Amino acid sequence: MVELDGFKYTLNTYREPLVEVRDSLDLAAKEQRIQELEREMEAPDFWDSVEVSQQKMKELKSLKDDVATFSKLQEQFDDIETLIEMANEENDTSLVPEVESELAEFEETFEGIRMKTLLSGEYDKDNAIMSLHAGAGGTESCDWAAMLYRMFTRFASDKGFTVEVLDSLDGDEAGIKSITFQVNGENAYGYLKSEKGVHRLVRISPFNAAGKRQTSFVSCDVMPDIEEDLDIEINDDDIRIDTYRSSGAGGQHINKTSSAIRITHFPTGIVVQCQNERSQHMNKDKAMQMLKAKLYLLKQEENAKKAAGIRGEVTEIGWGNQIRSYVMQPYTMVKDHRTGVETGNVDRVLDGKLDIFINGYLKWLSLGCPENMGGSDE
Repeated sequence: MVELDGFKYTLNTYREPLVEVRDSLDLAAKEQRIQELEREMEAPDFWDSVEVSQQKMKELKSLKDDVATFSKLQEQFDDIETLIEMANEENDTSLVPEVESELAEFEETFEGIRMKTLLSGEYDKDNAIMSLHAGAGGTESCDWAAMLYRMFTRFASDKGFTVEVLDSLDGDEAGIKSITFQVNGENAYGYLKSEKGVHRLVRISPFNAAGKRQTSFVSCDVMPDIEEDLDIEINDDDIRIDTYRSSGAGGQHINKTSSAIRITHFPTGIVVQCQNERSQHMNKDKAMQMLKAKLYLLKQEENAKKAAGIRGEVTEIGWGNQIRSYVMQPYTMVKDHRTGVETGNVDRVLDGKLDIFINGYLKWLSLGCPENMGGSDE
């Protein structure tokens, strides 16, 4: 049958990549580490340090998840192969929808685990702290910022992550002027680091009485929530710490005292702020942690640029560059200008289905950030 031949061809294209994913995961080493951790858990003093024991429990769960996911993937591959052979032998067309459904599920699982193998950065496993800032354009840009915040919260929900707002400022009429939020979950930073840059929206604005097409920009910053104490020196004379009253939802303590904190770092112009915690002291600690993380990333970027200069490479990666366009009129398209990845289903992307772009970005990074992986800018 033609359909089954097509499914068999598609399945066979995954045979070698499946082996590559297995090797990348280094399952033998993971299984050995699982045995080590399970032996440690049997020790009577395992829970003496709650922090250490919780970290090891978290590591154990992650390792077991990787092993179980690949085992399921291999099992799916074998089951589909058997199902295709059975349908061909018995000339049973009724099995075609089942094979199609199983193959689609396999492809989705495969892409998810392959994406995870590309997360090799130092802080990829950490939580992510994201900031959105509406650009020029008034209410239209503020509305675009709110749309992006919804997109990222939908993505987080799909991945089983949680979102915690650290600081926010509403738009004058609608939307959000700026918002800083933390996405909590394994590999949150590894996935979401692809979103750093300027996001552009082209649509007929609902806020424009003339119904004209309008372009809006929102900048997105992403950094890891680094829990360890980074070796970053910050001179007291280089920063200004301002306190202000918290705004927005957050309980009875909100707006009663000036507990929100804003820290400005003069040499770099970096500004961080936090209003989510219950005390000024806690907000200050969180803001300082964010500032250290930003300065650490800035140092890494500078080193990378120096290395790129030595190698003679020219790359345009950094804050302030337009990374992606979302076009709603006169046609529909979302395109990533770094990787060339694009789709015509704008609604699906705005509903948080970002895997196609994240996967493209991670592969782009693994290839050394070539100028463009495909397609041309619109």
